[in-house]
Amino acid sequence: MALPDLSYVSLENPAQRALIASDPRSFFERHSSGVILDEVQRFSELPSFLQELVDRDPRPGRFVLTGSQHFGLTAAVSQSLAGRTGLLELLPLERGELESFAEHPRQLWESVWTGGYPAIPHRHLDAAEWLAGYAALYLERDVRQVLNVNDLAAFQTFVRLLAGRSGSLVNLSSLGADAGVSHNTVRSWLGVLEASYIALRLPPLMANLRKRLVRTPKVYFLDSGLVCLLLGISRPEHLDAHPLRGAVFEGWVVSETVKWLRHRGRRCELCFYRDRAGRELDLVLRDGAKTVAIEIKSSRTFTPDFLPVLDEFAAAAKADPLLGEVRRAVVYGGDESFVHGGADVVAWREVGSFLDRALGDEA
Repeated sequence: MALPDLSYVSLENPAQRALIASDPRSFFERHSSGVILDEVQRFSELPSFLQELVDRDPRPGRFVLTGSQHFGLTAAVSQSLAGRTGLLELLPLERGELESFAEHPRQLWESVWTGGYPAIPHRHLDAAEWLAGYAALYLERDVRQVLNVNDLAAFQTFVRLLAGRSGSLVNLSSLGADAGVSHNTVRSWLGVLEASYIALRLPPLMANLRKRLVRTPKVYFLDSGLVCLLLGISRPEHLDAHPLRGAVFEGWVVSETVKWLRHRGRRCELCFYRDRAGRELDLVLRDGAKTVAIEIKSSRTFTPDFLPVLDEFAAAAKADPLLGEVRRAVVYGGDESFVHGGADVVAWREVGSFLDRALGDEA
């Protein structure tokens, strides 16, 4: 849809792969003006064929390589096409993208529980069923193969424990002890989950705010639906009274922010703030001279009690020339957006709209 002038060829079909392998020159002569090649990880030799063509005619954008298995795709492309490619990261759908589907989650917990994988709204699928299949085929097969994990039970335990720690500081030793594996094994497993766009480590803010700051990152999942599956939350309404509802909602907002940044090619710093006394601010975004501080609350009702931590951070930030003036915001589970005490109060479904205003070129 984005590139209607290009032909589309899926390499999922073994016969199609064999046809190209038998006569690659003829195939690319037929598609000399360009082609979209999907599921490239199924055909590891293909980038070698492309290298000569790209070196001969370096015009960008003729060949679009896509794939659903990140590791195989990256390995295939990096070997032969290093320095000749541009990378686009397509994370799960943002809330605004979901709203383009005729059938999409409209309530808070339904949206959080469903997550953002596009197959679910596109094919009108049951979210729990699709996510269970995704976890089995991707997490427990593809990721395990990359990690060479022999103990499936230990890996499953690790992933579920990690989901239970979403929004918490990462203690690799504690996590390893609970999962029955070593500290180094946890580090390796978590690194691959990050590389596969399953998990995210959010670093702490390192700035001179006249306080001793914690140096341990927090962990989140990039899809809230997957977190709910791993936590055993079987229905959206169960989130309303779940003890981890705040952490799940916080992870959803962090994910929406990460998706907003990645899908626009923005590389601003994203972190959290926490001092040794335990005072914490959920998100801090730094983009040049702009600093945006965000407190996240799952409550459907805004109260002024949400603001003091934002005010304290903004006051302390004035002493740091790298932070300067701070735009303050609260993202909450309510449906109305407004301004209170100079801070933006942002309804859950309007995170993207707020980031457009706060970090857009016109801001």
